[in-house]
Amino acid sequence: MIRFLQPEWFWAFALLPLVILWRGRRGPVAAVEYSDISLARDLARRTRSRIGWLVGLLPITAAACMIVGLARPQRTESHTEVTVNGIDIVLALDISGSMQALDFKVDNTRVNRIAVVKSVVSKFIDERPNDRIGLIAFAAAPYLVSPLTLDHDWLQQNLERVNTGIGDDGTAIGSAIAAAVDHLRTRAAKSKVVVLLTDGVNNTGKIPPIAAAEAAQALGVKVYTIGVGVRGKAPIPVRDEAGRIHVIMAFVDVDEATLQAIADKTGGRFYRATDTDSLQKIYEQINQYETSAQTVQKFEHVEELYSWTLLPSLGLLGLWVLLQHTRYRRLP
Repeated sequence: MIRFLQPEWFWAFALLPLVILWRGRRGPVAAVEYSDISLARDLARRTRSRIGWLVGLLPITAAACMIVGLARPQRTESHTEVTVNGIDIVLALDISGSMQALDFKVDNTRVNRIAVVKSVVSKFIDERPNDRIGLIAFAAAPYLVSPLTLDHDWLQQNLERVNTGIGDDGTAIGSAIAAAVDHLRTRAAKSKVVVLLTDGVNNTGKIPPIAAAEAAQALGVKVYTIGVGVRGKAPIPVRDEAGRIHVIMAFVDVDEATLQAIADKTGGRFYRATDTDSLQKIYEQINQYETSAQTVQKFEHVEELYSWTLLPSLGLLGLWVLLQHTRYRRLP
């Protein structure tokens, strides 16, 4: 990249047209006066006489080159090295049947919980390009949707396929935490995080949630827990024997005490989301708490280029002086 360290010198270019205009109006001083110009007409037709006016442009050109040189042109080459120490994050999403509850709204339209959660989680992934992120879905048992990866486009594709109704219904919170911690166990990242989202109570699985939290604590894994859904009753679509879908009001419950205990034991935080806005803000807060460390080193090589214009300027002035005293010398 070419840059000028003192570009204010370019204002001097405004003087050059004035000098040319002044010289043109003043005209050269006559060296020899003739009573009849016909005596010099033949001399004026010679090539050397016709191009003599170019000699007068040499000092103007030299001045222009000198102005460019005084503006200090420089050629710079910059190189930036960014070292990112990312965080390993496993997202654990509840896909039990209750995640079909229609207690969330988007643009005043009722939307089920799983659709809103997927939208918010997708944005969370986009905002962490330097972190390896994995995805676990769980109902009665957890399964790995995506291992830890930096290929977030592929991760987003797998997130889109996540939905309720996969496997047996239930909520195995302890097993989901254990699966996420096991996936992080062999990783060398300095910071390991699990973000677990559920809308129910642990009612199945072989591993109690607190035991899973103790394992996470022992392995240095921080667990953030999110409880989603309204308190009390929520509209849930159900299918009858004829295959028709009805919306009924069913009682829903989130084990806030257990989720709080899990977060406290592992150094994380517990959040409660009862609508779309609060869920969005929760993931934004987690995004701020868990930041990736970056080391930035910038190298810049600067080459001065003023000699490329000042030296030609001096050469043009020297040529002008030489021609003025030799071939284009004026008489007397």
